Amino acid sequence: MIEIAILSGKGGTGKTSLSAALASLASKVVVADCDVDAANLHIILQPANYREEKYISGQKAILDEQKCTNCGLCFAYCRFDAIHVLQGQHKITETACDGCQLCERVCPENAIRMIEHDKSRWYLGNILNGKMVHARLAPGEDNSGKLVNIVRDQARELANEINSNLILLDGPPGIGCPVISTLTGIKHAVLVTEPTQSGIHDLKRIIELVRQFSLTVSVIINKYDINQTLSDQLVEWCDKMQTPVIGKVPFDKTVVDAMVNCQSIIDWKPDSEISNEIKKIWNKLMEAER
Repeated sequence: MIEIAILSGKGGTGKTSLSAALASLASKVVVADCDVDAANLHIILQPANYREEKYISGQKAILDEQKCTNCGLCFAYCRFDAIHVLQGQHKITETACDGCQLCERVCPENAIRMIEHDKSRWYLGNILNGKMVHARLAPGEDNSGKLVNIVRDQARELANEINSNLILLDGPPGIGCPVISTLTGIKHAVLVTEPTQSGIHDLKRIIELVRQFSLTVSVIINKYDINQTLSDQLVEWCDKMQTPVIGKVPFDKTVVDAMVNCQSIIDWKPDSEISNEIKKIWNKLMEAER
C-alpha cells in the first residue's frame, strides 16, 4: 500500500489545496486529513454518509461543590493553575486541567473525581473517488499524535475495504508531534513550500525532521512566481540537499474561487495552467511509486 504525506513546515503554503487537487486525480483513493487541530480538507472534498466516533483524549477533574470544604489542598498541589477560588468556592478550569489525578488523590473529602474527556471526534465518509477520514481535537485537548494514529489506522482499514492501494495524508503544518505521527511508517513525503523567507526557513526545518526517517522526499514550490529570486534560491538549496523539486505551481486567483465553491482546482478549472502543472506533479508521484 502506498502512503504519501503532503506536509509543510508552516501554515498557509497551500498544502491542503494541493492535497485536494491530487486527491481529485486519483481513480480510487483514501484521503486522511491528519491536521486534527484544524482539519479543513473535508470542506473541499465534501464527504457524505458520515460515521462519527468519539475520541477519548484523556481525563479531566470535576469537583462536587456540595462535598468540598474549601480546604485548599487541591489548589496548593495543582501545578497547572487549573484550580482557582471564585466567591469563596474552589473551581476547576476544565481546559487547564492536565488530568494528572493529583487533586483527586489529595482531596480529604473525596470531592474530586476524574471523568473521561470525550469531546473530540473522528469521522469517516465517502468522496467521489473513494473514502475520507478526518478528526477534530476539542479545544484545550492533548494527545493529538494519538488521534492522528487513529485517523491513519482507519484510513488503512478503508483502503483494504475498497481495495485501494493509495492513501493520501494531508499532514499538519510545522514539525511537532502530529507531524511525526503522520510521517511514521510512510514511504514518501511531499513538502510544500513558498518563495518567502519564512517559507524557506520552515522548509529547512521540516527537511531536517524528515531526514530522520527512511523515506523518499520531494518538494513542491507553490506560488513560485510571486518571487522568482527566492524560488531560484529554493531550487538551488534543494539541489544541494539532493531533494528533488517535482513541481513549481504558479499563483492563480482561481484557486480561491475553487475553495469558495468547495471544489479542488482540478474539478473547478481542469484545463487551467495550474491544473496542468498539478497533473504533471501527480504523474511524477505515480511514476516514483512504480
